[in-house]
Amino acid sequence: MVRGKTQMRRIENATSRQVTFSKRRNGLLKKAFELSVLCDAEVALIIFSPRGKLYEFASSSMQETIERYNRHTKDTRTKPSEQNMQLLKTEAANMVKKIELLEVSRRKLLGEGLGSCTLEELLQIEQQLERSVSSIRARKAQVFKEQIEQLKEKEKVLAAENARLCEKVRNWDSLQGSLFDIVSSISLIQETLHACLLLSVWYAAVAR
Repeated sequence: MVRGKTQMRRIENATSRQVTFSKRRNGLLKKAFELSVLCDAEVALIIFSPRGKLYEFASSSMQETIERYNRHTKDTRTKPSEQNMQLLKTEAANMVKKIELLEVSRRKLLGEGLGSCTLEELLQIEQQLERSVSSIRARKAQVFKEQIEQLKEKEKVLAAENARLCEKVRNWDSLQGSLFDIVSSISLIQETLHACLLLSVWYAAVAR
């Protein structure tokens, strides 16, 4: 029958936990001793029980092994730091050189410090300036083109707005004409009613 894998977790029962601790502790101390003897290894083992009791094994001297461990970890921590520092110094020096070269190049492009330039260097500077001028002109033409397109779009918007306003004016003129006709009709009706009223009064007076 195949045994299931034991789940690794804290033993809740205090007695069982103490028994297991004693067995595993003794086994671990035995393995440490065997390792030191069979492989001629320097082994140091420190165990504290749940109650704080110390158990230890050292193939030579516990203190010397701990000191050796401290020296090793200190060297391990220090070496990467020194390497990183040296790398940073190298990168900083390279960056300073690049900045100096860029500054010299900038001054030459401005026409400064050309006295020490050879003919070949002057030709290179001239070609670089020509390329720069060409790039500037191309960019300027592109900006002009974009501005012209924007103005055309604004012109379209203004033309549409102008057409809309003209249509409003025409509608207003038409509305004014309609209102004039209505007012004229109302005036005619009022005059007719007034005339009818006068006729009624006259007819009533005559009928008496």
